[in-house]
Amino acid sequence: MPIQRTKSVGNTQALTSQVGIVRLLEALFACITFSLVVHQGNWDDRNGDWCMFCWCFCFAMTLLVLLVEFIGLQHRIPVSWKNFPITFAMYATLMCLSASVIYPVTYIQHRAPSGKTKDYRIAATVFSCLTCLAYSVEVTMTRAKPGEVTGYMASVPGLLKVVETFVACIIFVFISDPISYDRHEGLKWCLAVYCICFILSLVVIVLCIGECTGWLPCAFNKFLSGYTLLAVLMYATATVIWPIYNFDSKQGGRPRRPSSCSSNRSFCDWDKLVAIAVLTAINLLVYLADLVYSARLIFIQA
Repeated sequence: MPIQRTKSVGNTQALTSQVGIVRLLEALFACITFSLVVHQGNWDDRNGDWCMFCWCFCFAMTLLVLLVEFIGLQHRIPVSWKNFPITFAMYATLMCLSASVIYPVTYIQHRAPSGKTKDYRIAATVFSCLTCLAYSVEVTMTRAKPGEVTGYMASVPGLLKVVETFVACIIFVFISDPISYDRHEGLKWCLAVYCICFILSLVVIVLCIGECTGWLPCAFNKFLSGYTLLAVLMYATATVIWPIYNFDSKQGGRPRRPSSCSSNRSFCDWDKLVAIAVLTAINLLVYLADLVYSARLIFIQA
């Protein structure tokens, strides 16, 4: 009898390639992480909710990416598949990194559990770190190599856009709980800087993923350089203004940590002001690097 060959149901290369295997590990590690946390019920506040959201969201989105590539739908959906997977992988790296820091600090260091509960929390932290590592490996494997023609989000400036928006989101969390920008007009300017730059960076990411860069009234690379230069100048002002009105006693600020913070095991209000100042400086450096790489792209294209 003739041998009948069965056709593959889907694109098995999406699962057996190096990137596919890394994505399977991402989903596995994320699933193990939130399963360990759920088994012991080890989350009961906003920090725990954020960590659980990070692990569950990354797990679900990774399965979605694998399913789309396995079925072969990436050319039929209205997004740029050269930009979407690496954008998600970069966000997932940062999200899992934050969860890998927040979860052990909140539920191991501050609450000092013992016995089996502590073991489960340590195991969850380890697998959260492995999840973060797996996503960072995917970013390293799929980012643009020198001379390679690929999507903008796979380039260094594209990945920096993700970092810029993520750092801005952390700033928004600290600046709004408690509200710390309404004591002076200078602090309101800082909030405007964070919001304007965040929105513009997010618009660039959405335009790239939706392949809508042609909608701009000017060349995309010139828009990037102009907006990044503006962001650098704005963040430079915020880097100076925020510490002045929060830590200079002449401007009504507190130069030293209040004694009330010593008994507080978590971040107190003064600590959050310091964190905002540090994150502002970090984002300024990120925007500077973004500006340098964007200028290099224009020079190379010219």
